Amino acid sequence: MPARPFDILLFDLGGVLIELTGVPIMLEWTRGRFTEDQLWERWLSSPAVREFETGQSTPEKFSGAMIAEFDLRVSNEAFLSEFLYWPRRTYPGTQALLTDLAKQYTLASLSNISELHWNRICTEMDLAPYFSSNFPSFQTGFVKPDREAFWHALESLDCRPEKVLFMDDNLANVETARSLGMAAFTVDGLAGVEAVLKREAVY
Repeated sequence: MPARPFDILLFDLGGVLIELTGVPIMLEWTRGRFTEDQLWERWLSSPAVREFETGQSTPEKFSGAMIAEFDLRVSNEAFLSEFLYWPRRTYPGTQALLTDLAKQYTLASLSNISELHWNRICTEMDLAPYFSSNFPSFQTGFVKPDREAFWHALESLDCRPEKVLFMDDNLANVETARSLGMAAFTVDGLAGVEAVLKREAVY
């Protein structure tokens, strides 16, 4: 048998294994003032988002900051009510794919995520147990695309970067992973994941 190219498959969650609804809602709330790319850039560079996704802020403080920063005409309660369900569901077939992959590889997740969303992923979606290790940013204190987020995962997994295949829906995160020596690819949903796995002779 030929040697496997990878030992660990490292997944982002939102937009990769989990369907997200937040962008259309934010585009509506911001009344056409941003393109989708501009919105993502603002979101990823927001200090309030970083604080919340590293566990340093409360939901109420976060919603107030987002409403002010993006000039949203919604209440704190309305924002949080919608925000809670931005991760809509796992893409159909996700659990079956992960079950198959886990027979040959160590699976791990590395996600910028708040405690609110993580709780839903662990309870309603029951996704966390499919991974040997999970690195949610609100617990680790590190967010992508910072290099520290990836180094923390690599050290915890005790694995060389070149033995890791990483998939994310954000190019900046993929570029950081590549700079550290990982095989990293931008994907859009489960179909994108399956295409990468096939192209890299993983599955």
